[in-house]
Amino acid sequence: MVTNDLPDEIRDEAQLEDLLSTPSDAAVDAVARVQGDLMLLGVAGKMGPSLARMARRASDAAGVKRRIIGVSRFSTPGSEAALQARGIETIRGDLLEESFLDRLPEIPNLIHLAVMKFGASSSPAMTWAINVHLPAMVCRRFRGSRIASFSTGNVYPLVPIDSGGSRETDTPGPVGEYAMTALGRERMFTHFAERCGTPTTLVRLNYAAELRYGVLLDIAQRVFAEQEIDLSMGYANVIWQGDANAMTLASLADAAAPPFVINVAGPELVSVREMAQRFGQFFEKTPRLTGTEAPTALLSNGSKGHDLYGDPRVSVELLTRWIAGWVRCGGRTLGKPTHFEVRDGKF
Repeated sequence: MVTNDLPDEIRDEAQLEDLLSTPSDAAVDAVARVQGDLMLLGVAGKMGPSLARMARRASDAAGVKRRIIGVSRFSTPGSEAALQARGIETIRGDLLEESFLDRLPEIPNLIHLAVMKFGASSSPAMTWAINVHLPAMVCRRFRGSRIASFSTGNVYPLVPIDSGGSRETDTPGPVGEYAMTALGRERMFTHFAERCGTPTTLVRLNYAAELRYGVLLDIAQRVFAEQEIDLSMGYANVIWQGDANAMTLASLADAAAPPFVINVAGPELVSVREMAQRFGQFFEKTPRLTGTEAPTALLSNGSKGHDLYGDPRVSVELLTRWIAGWVRCGGRTLGKPTHFEVRDGKF
């Protein structure tokens, strides 16, 4: 099932979803070592469906019989049925309702994906509720489970572009209210891991990318539409979402108390200017670049994850070609800009 054969182009969403959910060898090995069923909280977001499907495929490849359960409000039509068609059980409800959380089944393994980023500036109270209060509720309810929680590289400060990126042992320095709530989420999971001995992984993601969403798509779309691109946040990390999914699954086996912390980021330092020029070559358009690169950026060092779980299977160059073809052909996108250019933390 696990293959390194990658196409030169992606024709449709069925092929895209298949690639996004193809498990790595490290993911298959991890789910073979972790005992029991797995539940994903907030499964209907950008990464949840492909991660749930990968968990299903990795378990099948490992010969492990387990339930994969996805929990969400499922507000997008068809999202629940699509998971069910892939052998994933679903439970519909609002995680912020404590009575609903209490009714969820006891589960030995949990992946927490329920987060809020965009709209944080306009709805700060809800952002704190989802990013800090909810994790405390989840930890109390599932204190006996093994938990992998999504976090973000936004917990780090902006660092010099020649620094190699923030490492897991660096002191956090969140910029803006969203980043503060992300650190608050980590603190809640850390508190309960230390108090209750709950094995936990904190997955600091920076940034997942695929053909329908991500920093590279944002740049490609602006070049294609001949829109301006702000260079002030001149550099970024990106990682193929399928590789981010695989590293997250693999990290579940390393959950510990105190928490095991892992950066999930690509090895390349991506220049926004150079990426815009690359897409300009694909589209035969001249990028409209504004501003100047600042000497700092939000950068994460992903070498620890690569050493543990293997190098990402999809390079930035291949992902760039896939995205260029997708944009040129009018492929569907999620319509959710990343706002990668934001430097003040206001999302």
